[in-house]
Amino acid sequence: MKGVSLDVERGETAVILGPSGCGKSTLLRCINGLEQIQEGEILLDGEVISGRKKDMHLIRQKIGMVFQSYDLFPNMTVMKNILLGPVKAQKRSKAEVTQQAEQLLSRVGLLSKKDAYPRQLSGGQKQRAAIVRALCMNPEVLLFDEVTASLDPEMVREVLDVLMDLAKEKRTMLIVTHQMDFARAVADRIVFIDGGVIIEESSPEQFFTSPKTERAKNFLRALTFQPTTPM
Repeated sequence: MKGVSLDVERGETAVILGPSGCGKSTLLRCINGLEQIQEGEILLDGEVISGRKKDMHLIRQKIGMVFQSYDLFPNMTVMKNILLGPVKAQKRSKAEVTQQAEQLLSRVGLLSKKDAYPRQLSGGQKQRAAIVRALCMNPEVLLFDEVTASLDPEMVREVLDVLMDLAKEKRTMLIVTHQMDFARAVADRIVFIDGGVIIEESSPEQFFTSPKTERAKNFLRALTFQPTTPM
């Protein structure tokens, strides 16, 4: 990342777009303290959270992150995966968290799978379970790092529907995705990154219909397949 300056308002859904290797995932990892920054500051609710190694585990409880690889513990059931963080890290009542988890699992269509192990789930089900696990920590901000990248096309929709519902609830979210139609539908704002730099910020309508920069125009043009030779 090179001199990135970005504000995300409470309740806003910011979608981060850009070519592979441009720094999208790195930005999320910096926010969550998984990557150390060398300059600048990261603030949450006006409080500096970057560089605080001693209490980073407490800060991460406010910043939920869902990865493309699910990262569910294979030796635990769905419910035990969800309960682990709130009960162990936040010292919350198991009964309270179980009730919240069951409500969220029901909402994403997974209540019947609460006692299943990850190996017994489809990719889309694993990703929805990972989202519920993040939500049960009651985070202030949710980070989603290409959560549909490893899914079959038929499974993508079920995960994107969950994210759409969260956006309607005005959850504060930063979403990295390659799903352009989804980005256009869910975003309050598009942040386009290339080479570790924010090239453009705009509304979804402006970005997809009349991008301001030539780099963004080329990026969108590359997404439309046109045969180089006549069919």
